[in-house]
Amino acid sequence: MFRKYLIALLLCTFIFGFTSKLKEPKWTQLFNGKSLKGWDSYLGPDLDDKGKFITPTPVGLNNDPRQVFTIVKEDNEPAIRISGDGWGAIITKTEFENYHLRLQFKWGKLQWGQRKKGNKDSGLLYHSVGPYGADYGAWMRAQEFQVEEGTCGDFWGCAGGTADIPAIKKGDNNFVYSPQGVLTTFSDGNKQGRHCTKQGISYEKPSGEWNTLDLYCHGDTSVHVVNGKVAMLLYHNSQNEKGVLTPLAKGKIQLQSEGAEVFYRRVEMQTIDRLPVDLVKE
Repeated sequence: MFRKYLIALLLCTFIFGFTSKLKEPKWTQLFNGKSLKGWDSYLGPDLDDKGKFITPTPVGLNNDPRQVFTIVKEDNEPAIRISGDGWGAIITKTEFENYHLRLQFKWGKLQWGQRKKGNKDSGLLYHSVGPYGADYGAWMRAQEFQVEEGTCGDFWGCAGGTADIPAIKKGDNNFVYSPQGVLTTFSDGNKQGRHCTKQGISYEKPSGEWNTLDLYCHGDTSVHVVNGKVAMLLYHNSQNEKGVLTPLAKGKIQLQSEGAEVFYRRVEMQTIDRLPVDLVKE
């Protein structure tokens, strides 16, 4: 009797494991390790050390005379090097929705312009739509998963990107994400502004070490995860066009050049049909 039970249990375990593997969504590599195939680049107007435009003319689309965006070997593995010498981004040619995006980044040593001092800065911009250079002459309208020393996981709404985030007000104009907070709308032009600070202390590793970012997007909800820690949940992702809100649930991915040298690698994505329960149980 016991032998029959054991055989049945092993068979069920095998079938369940096999079925789970069949259902596991496939990962798609957005960076092939050899080139920036599948990506465009865009650089805005050059800036002086105070962040003022030297000229109103952008460097433009797929025009990179200073080699801001290159492929290098870093720690014996292919990586995208963004020098930071210019404000702009590389942008996927394809729009995405309902996905889990995972990548790794680490800081380099160089800093430029107004970012010669202070925290190194970049950003993962998602649901990117509309014209190039809509935000600060350099980026498309988007939701920003902040990549900055000490503030990885923050939210910024770019050029009309809007989200409702549970937040607690701390200080005159500082809002911090909290699952127990009041659902608050963040958008350029309203009294709260377009920035919400992540919860908790910095989850980032020391400069020079690789960090893993996970971005989950399903419907109009998104989750920012830094090195396995939930930094923020965003609800009702939308876009503000002259006071009219419309959904913003899909778009391109942008990786920012914003005055600091940064490396990205292992950029991959899988389609999801729901958000992981353990991330949204808060």
